[in-house]
Amino acid sequence: MTERVGNKHTTKKAVPKAVKAYVDGLSDEHRMLVVLKAQLYGGSWDPMLDDLRNRLTGRPYIFKLATRIKDDIERIEQMQRFEAEHDVDLAELVELP
Repeated sequence: MTERVGNKHTTKKAVPKAVKAYVDGLSDEHRMLVVLKAQLYGGSWDPMLDDLRNRLTGRPYIFKLATRIKDDIERIEQMQRFEAEHDVDLAELVELP
């Protein structure tokens, strides 16, 4: 049996209601960050946060994001906490619209 979460079906495990509600409520900016985490940063938030912080301080960085860096850092940290609290990987549950 599959369960729809966001724009993706998942068969891996039952998705708790709190996780489903969180994923369904993510903005397009949040979803984009989750996809970038999965596709460009090996599924880890830390290198992505390092890139953004390096860009803010003028140090070398890997990937240029065309969005507001401080806002993205806040979004990432919030999603990172949610993943840790709920033992989920949002990249498995989120797909861009």
